[in-house]
Amino acid sequence: MNLFIKIMLWIISLLLIAAVTITSAGWMVSKPGYKGPTSDHFNGTTFENSGNVPSKSFFDVMKWYLQRDQGEWVEIPEQEVTFAEKPADNITKGMVITYVNHSTFLIQAAGVNILTDPVWSDRVSPVSFIGPKRFRPPGIKFEDLPKIDVVLISHNHYDHLDLETIKKLDKRFRPQFITPLGVGQLLKRSLVRYTNDLDWWESKIVDSDITVHSVEAQHFSARGLFDRNKTLWSGYVIDTPAGDVYFAGDTGYGEFFRKIRQKHPTIKVGLIPIGAYQPRWFMKPMHVNPEEAIQVHKDVGAQISFGMHFGTFPLADDGMYEPENDFMQAIRKPGNTGVNFKLLKEGDSFTIR
Repeated sequence: MNLFIKIMLWIISLLLIAAVTITSAGWMVSKPGYKGPTSDHFNGTTFENSGNVPSKSFFDVMKWYLQRDQGEWVEIPEQEVTFAEKPADNITKGMVITYVNHSTFLIQAAGVNILTDPVWSDRVSPVSFIGPKRFRPPGIKFEDLPKIDVVLISHNHYDHLDLETIKKLDKRFRPQFITPLGVGQLLKRSLVRYTNDLDWWESKIVDSDITVHSVEAQHFSARGLFDRNKTLWSGYVIDTPAGDVYFAGDTGYGEFFRKIRQKHPTIKVGLIPIGAYQPRWFMKPMHVNPEEAIQVHKDVGAQISFGMHFGTFPLADDGMYEPENDFMQAIRKPGNTGVNFKLLKEGDSFTIR
């Protein structure tokens, strides 16, 4: 056997080992899917977006990875972040919304404390030593959280469903977890007690003053290589005595935002993503850019909106400050004069009387 054939056999063997390793890891982190009746967005096996939304293949993913041109990210040390003061335990009048960062907000109203997509981990990944790294500390220290009554999970991606944080919350507070269809199974496997799965347009009454409504979003779901779209993705509208709050989760732009306004015509506050949108050829179906986020604010009829999903984890090719810069350019356009959409820093709070 000549040297060339030996080298080729070694290369083929290494490729096979790599393929088996990746496939095995993909199976290990993939999670069980939803089982239930079919609907206009569930075919019995996988969930689908409404409308003609192009899906991205494995080859599209590989093309993106091989051609990535990521903007600059700079780690912000803890001492350069102004942490929120320890939030009050019980807000009975009005509403206080505190931005933790990424897609995590603390919403306090009518004596109920709600967290959205809570992430306090240093990485958003199946493992703790690789994967997207946190570049900004959370604006509330975990130990300073008030008693958490409700946790909203928009979908099962690692930067929105952080199992380590969820287990810590469950151990400390035993809150209700409200999740899209099929996602509750993953929480129950981690011995989380109180889970409620909702389909789009279903509701959960939290108490006499607070109701949570699941609303449509345009995205996808996966924890591994073999569970794509086997659980649902959602946004939420939260009814409170101080006004309704729309939490968009992760989403691309679609006509359904006007449907949300039709069903929930009194939205006071919007929490809308502005980051992880580059390159557009790949990210457009799943992530709005800042200009589209402003249009979402208009479509749902929010009185005021706050941006999220930017500047914390490098999930796409936009740099750390690119979403903020693009947002400021978009908000200054003549068609957006008077639009009440703001960006908070982690730890900032907004009070509604």
